[in-house]
Amino acid sequence: MDVFQLAALAIIQGLTEFLPISSSAHLILPSQLFGWSDQGLAFDVAVHIGSLGAVLFAFRHEVWRILHAWFTQFGERGPTPESRLGWAIIIATIPAVIVGLLIEGWVESAGRSVLVIATTTILFGVLLGVADKRGSRVKPLETLSLKSALLIGLAQAIALIPGTSRSGITMTAALMLGFSRQASARFSFLLSIPLILAAGSLKGFELVQSGTAAQWHEILLGVALSFVAAWICIKLFLAALDKIGMMPFVIYRLLLGVALFVWAT
Repeated sequence: MDVFQLAALAIIQGLTEFLPISSSAHLILPSQLFGWSDQGLAFDVAVHIGSLGAVLFAFRHEVWRILHAWFTQFGERGPTPESRLGWAIIIATIPAVIVGLLIEGWVESAGRSVLVIATTTILFGVLLGVADKRGSRVKPLETLSLKSALLIGLAQAIALIPGTSRSGITMTAALMLGFSRQASARFSFLLSIPLILAAGSLKGFELVQSGTAAQWHEILLGVALSFVAAWICIKLFLAALDKIGMMPFVIYRLLLGVALFVWAT
């Protein structure tokens, strides 16, 4: 990749990873629309590291409290709201891992077509709008049960289909269950940590196994740009969410989906 292509894709990854508009769709589309070559394993590893670093930095205090509570719950301290949240993240992660192993081959072939992306972009955009309008939006994150976590996790597994948006579908599920916008977004972001870590580790292992010489300047640039873009995105999204709601993202998805249908046909 040239520097412009690398920078553009890294920023796109960082900006779209945590917004409810599908990062996978936005990374696939440039190659479909502009004929850009596949970004390669090294780039995938770099942007995963950058995105993971951004969400860990943004939620560093929450992550520390959850980890500390989860490991100390087995002692005299016992369960706490933070340790239960840790269990909720674990439970919600399992469905995506299982489904990912089952349909990985399909996603790499038929799942990356423009028509699939256009369809899921519109369909799950509409569902996000319905959930934001119909949901009671009153439950705080502290009331999240393991049953609700599992339901959100089952929804997250659908996001393996490009165009769905992992953050979008998890926020949709949480809103439908009555959680507030802030609670829905925060759980979605926390839930991204184990999946990004797993995906990045898998890509890193594939990179080592392939024996491809690492282009360290490309990797470092990809990490830095995706980190900055993702961190800014998380902060601005959480700050503006209660004011703007989900409708701007719903409208964007509908316009993008229609444009893709027109382009593909």
